[in-house]
Amino acid sequence: MTVVTDDAPVTDAPVTEEPDTRRLDELLDDLYHGQERISQADIYRRAVAAQLPAQLLTRIAALPEGTYGVDEVADMLGGSVI
Repeated sequence: MTVVTDDAPVTDAPVTEEPDTRRLDELLDDLYHGQERISQADIYRRAVAAQLPAQLLTRIAALPEGTYGVDEVADMLGGSVI
């Protein structure tokens, strides 16, 4: 005899690991040295050149076009302002 229940099996949610933000913090520190605001395109180009992880590159690419201060970018991308 088979028992049927309305309870769905419980599974753990997939763990998505956040990327290490040290490389992002280093990039932002280097980018904003002596600069107040930088365009999204410039941030993306430098991030690609620095070979940041794909997950961070995707986040940067998703930023609306415009210029950003270091605190704005750090807040949106999950980095910390150095």
